[in-house]
Amino acid sequence: MSRNEELFERAQAVIPGGVNSPVRSFRSVGGTPFFVKSASGSTITDADGRTYIDYVQSWGASILGHAHPDVVEAIRDAALAGTTYGAPTEREALLAEAIVERVASIEKVRMVSSGTEAVMTAVRLARGVTGRSKVIKFAGCYHGHFDAMLVAAGSGLATLGIPGSAGVTAGSVVDTIVVPYNDLVALDRALDEHGKDLAAILVEPIAANMGLVPPAPGFLEGLRAACDRVGALLVFDEVISGFRVARGGAQGRFGIAPDISVFGKVVGGGLPLAVVGAPAAIMDHLAPIGDVYQAGTLSGNPLATAAGLAVLSHLDDAAYIRLEANATLLAEGLESAFEAAGINTRITQVGTLVGMFFSDSAVTNYAEAQSANHEIYARFFHALLDRGVWFAPSGYETLFPSLAHSATDLVNTDEIAIEAALSLV
Repeated sequence: MSRNEELFERAQAVIPGGVNSPVRSFRSVGGTPFFVKSASGSTITDADGRTYIDYVQSWGASILGHAHPDVVEAIRDAALAGTTYGAPTEREALLAEAIVERVASIEKVRMVSSGTEAVMTAVRLARGVTGRSKVIKFAGCYHGHFDAMLVAAGSGLATLGIPGSAGVTAGSVVDTIVVPYNDLVALDRALDEHGKDLAAILVEPIAANMGLVPPAPGFLEGLRAACDRVGALLVFDEVISGFRVARGGAQGRFGIAPDISVFGKVVGGGLPLAVVGAPAAIMDHLAPIGDVYQAGTLSGNPLATAAGLAVLSHLDDAAYIRLEANATLLAEGLESAFEAAGINTRITQVGTLVGMFFSDSAVTNYAEAQSANHEIYARFFHALLDRGVWFAPSGYETLFPSLAHSATDLVNTDEIAIEAALSLV
């Protein structure tokens, strides 16, 4: 028995499914998940000593790569002064200032500990500001695991084939309306019926939890106009895209200003931290000065704020140029590999993000993502893993090249992708 198998067996005895987040399991691709021993830069090493070129990068959080020296030093220095206080710290204000400076639509932020918590806060805030109850979300967009958003979600729910979740009551989702992503006609129909009761439209501006599905031309603009028309708030869930695709997130890249923004992953520097941000007139509805309650013992944790500040200090315009170049090389390499093997795929790219579908036609929404051939993805996943490259163990996820990926990494990945693709035919 390998060390990975031994650890998985032990974990299954005391942890449901042997993992603490379903997306870490290999349920949709088969096999035993590996257990991480260490990671550095672009690579990750498992308990059996095998090292992989890593394009998961903690599901996008590690934009500088693993264990970046400046981030490690910042966390170490912060930890030496104490790991949590339950009281404000200077770094909370510094990180808030850094976010406000980068994102034009934000004047104030509230820090929390996870993307789920941030979206939950954003939805409550939108309802409190508008006095309305209903929220529109889009099929295949994942906004965390709290009850009201576990409807037609992507990511782990899509991977595991779960339509919703046991334990979520009908009353929990009665105010959630689901429409297809990239479909403004369906949105208009929903607005005709629910517009007067609509608090918010919630969207991933770049859908990255049903695979990578770019917004169609005019889609985000249509959402902005729809919210203005019915008096609802536009909420951008940038847990993945925030500070990943541009200095100001997807909203900066596309030039669309939401009313409320949610950031996670990158902003915490690989530690548990997420952010809700908006103009002061909206944010001041939050307690202690407003009537929308939200709290958290570990919110604005000193280690997480130190890590977040360290990461943001490296993300200037030049960094995004390099990161996008890495993503383009990865996307082009995958296209060449599948062309050489004669396998129909659709490689998607939005700036620094890359996705892939085994499909004969373009993928623009969740239904089309579900129709892609996920059995072939599973085979390709293992063919890569056997050769030392780690992609996400699900065809509903996104690839995250980092600033640590070198030209050698990308060339090696191209060569391995060709071998892996040819092994499928």
